[in-house]
Amino acid sequence: MQKIALSSPAGALGATVCPPRAVVVMGVSGSGKSTVGEMLARRQGWAFVEGDAFHSEGNHAKMRAGIPLTDEDRESWLEALGCELARHAAGGVVLSCSALKRAYRRRLRAHVDGLAFIWLEVGRDAAHRRVAGRGDRHFFPATLIDSQFATLEPPHDEAGLLHLDSERPLEEILEHAAEWLRRNPHAHP
Repeated sequence: MQKIALSSPAGALGATVCPPRAVVVMGVSGSGKSTVGEMLARRQGWAFVEGDAFHSEGNHAKMRAGIPLTDEDRESWLEALGCELARHAAGGVVLSCSALKRAYRRRLRAHVDGLAFIWLEVGRDAAHRRVAGRGDRHFFPATLIDSQFATLEPPHDEAGLLHLDSERPLEEILEHAAEWLRRNPHAHP
């Protein structure tokens, strides 16, 4: 099942929004990508794309079984996400996607010029606690947290990136993200 939520303009919230653009909220499982992504999209009046909804049934089955995904498992997933970004970029879009490796981020950038990334960095213990707290409501088990950290290639030196501590209060994260988007109009698609 694919989840694309079209959000209403944020004018009613009193927030100043920036012109439409494409943004990926990235990080390991448990970093808060979906929560931050969906709320940021709502504030901006943009579409929200839940990256997990685009995994194949085979990928979901592997993860449910505690088997980490390979680069090959992620190929069609990343292609589908890139196409969704391109499809919604003109009206503004926020995608939640782990985007753990530089090659994955490069692949997404190939679909949208000026693609921005917001990296939600989280500590291993906090990520494990958050994912374990989901229980059976989510297909991703806490036993895979270590594999996420092992795969992560931190995007420290990449352009068009905002690095945030995901253990900060949610409202603070959203304010920093929205302010960064307003101050960085050069990255619009």
